[in-house]
Parts: sequence; structure tokens; C-alpha cells
Amino acid sequence: MKQLLFALLCFVTLTPIHAQDTPEPFLEGIVDKFPNVRDIAISPNGNEVIFSAQSVMGDISALVSVTKTKAGWSQPKVMSFSGQFFDLEPFFAPDGLQLYFVSNRPLDNTTTEIKDFDIWVVNRSAVNDTWSAPENLGAPINTSMDEFYPAITNSGNLYFTLDNPELKQRDNIYVSELKNGKYTTPKALSEGINTVSYEFNAFVAPDESYLIFSGYNRKDGLGSGDMYISYNNDGVWSTAKNLTTINSDKMDYCPFVDTKTNTLYFTSKRLGNYNTTNTKRSLEELKTIFKQFDNGLSRLYRVKFEGN
Repeated sequence: MKQLLFALLCFVTLTPIHAQDTPEPFLEGIVDKFPNVRDIAISPNGNEVIFSAQSVMGDISALVSVTKTKAGWSQPKVMSFSGQFFDLEPFFAPDGLQLYFVSNRPLDNTTTEIKDFDIWVVNRSAVNDTWSAPENLGAPINTSMDEFYPAITNSGNLYFTLDNPELKQRDNIYVSELKNGKYTTPKALSEGINTVSYEFNAFVAPDESYLIFSGYNRKDGLGSGDMYISYNNDGVWSTAKNLTTINSDKMDYCPFVDTKTNTLYFTSKRLGNYNTTNTKRSLEELKTIFKQFDNGLSRLYRVKFEGN
């Protein structure tokens, strides 16, 4: 958590990217209406933003959208198909006419009993049309295990997170290739990306030239969770590198790159420098800190990138 990397990334010699600016809050006046906000998806035309709005403890989650107007961003609204079950992690197809997301909703409307997390999709005929009823992707993508964080490339390949207890590892990132209109059996990515720790929340460049993902409790981590980047060199993923210029000492995750503006969007639980022990605070000062954007809750940020 994106033409952030220029055409250089398509060549054999690939170099890390670096941030040119300090990460800044995104949708600040909208995000701070919710206890936690994570998982951002921006439509291909740049006029829609969808994110997951969640309760304080993260036990309620719905997909919320805002649209660009002449006056700025619209007021947030719950998406037509969301708000009843635990929905999160949206991702637009390249044409903007499909939206993939994760949900624990039942397979049909004969029951309201929740199930494991699967990847679902909604469709529309044009960008201004309403979304269809959700459809479960089914096998071989969805299983009796939990599938998370879909990312669709220009080729139609689907990358996602899977927690497979048989591997005796934590979350790993998988890919299912689209061949002859059907998805192949998902395969875990190489050891350059997946380790015995947690790897999840992968954004994949539309041309599959690079991948940015979240890693938790890795040996080179700066905090509880960090974002990492790996490059695709003729089908071989390079050993992932920590995006040290962006990550904080708190949880940084859910990357998304707007490839038209070279902007990396991500979620962070970073905490501002509040000089925690030097002075005694008044009640009003405490309230001010609690209301700050960077108050340790999940918030959306963005930062510009360019290739080295």
C-alpha cells in the first residue's frame, strides 16, 4: 500500500524508489470522521476513492466512497452493497467497471450467518452506473481459508493474501494467473517476498514490474509493520527491500499507487511527536492530541515517488 515507478522498472536493471516528500495526510477532513480508516482504492479516472471505515476495535468494517466534485471531495457514503457484513480492502479493475473486495458475507441471501473471508466482485456497465450485487469469485481463488487484499493487473492476474496453516507460516502473498479466461491454481510468491513472518496487503503494478506489500515482525522492520518493495526481473521477484524513507516506528500498511500521478497512498498508525514526558498536560491539551490526525489510529497518507 502508482506509476510511481517510471519505465526504468521495466528493464533488467532495477533500482529502488525513494520518497521525495514527507508523507502527508490524505482526505484529512473526511478520514477523521471515523475511528479507523484503511485500505484505499482510487478509480482509474481518479474521480472516486473507496476506503474501509472501521470501528475503534476493528470489529465493524464497511466500504465508504467519496467522489471528486468542483468543490472538492463529496461527503462520504456507504457503498450500495456494503454496511451489513464485514467488508474491506477494495481494488478497481483497470477499466474501473469492476471492484474487487473482501467480505465475510454468506454466499447467498438465504442466510445472514457470516463465513470465512473471501474475495468478491461487483460490476457496472459504465463509470456512472450503480454497482451490481456482489459475486463470490469461487474456486480456485476462494477456499475454506481466509483470502484478503486482491490486486488485479492489466493481464488479469490476481494477487492476494492467503493464510494457509499447512505451510506452518503466517500470511503469504499468492498469485493466480488468468489463462484462457480462467484462473489457475494460486501459487505462493518466492522467498524473496514470503518469509516465516507475515506478508500481506500487496499492491502490484499494472504491468507487474514491481510489488509493494506489508510485512509484520520482519527482522529488518522499523516498527510493528512496514512496507516493502520487490521488483520483477524476467519473472523472478527480487529480495524485498524495506521502504525506510516512508515507514515509521508504528504500523504502516495497505499500499496503493496511483500510477497516473506517481503517488503512493498507504495506511499508518503513526503517532505524532507529542513530547510525551516533558510536561504535564491540561485536559484541553489532551483533547487536542487525541483529535490530531496522527494520533495512533489508522489514517490515510500519501507521498510522491520517483525512480533513482
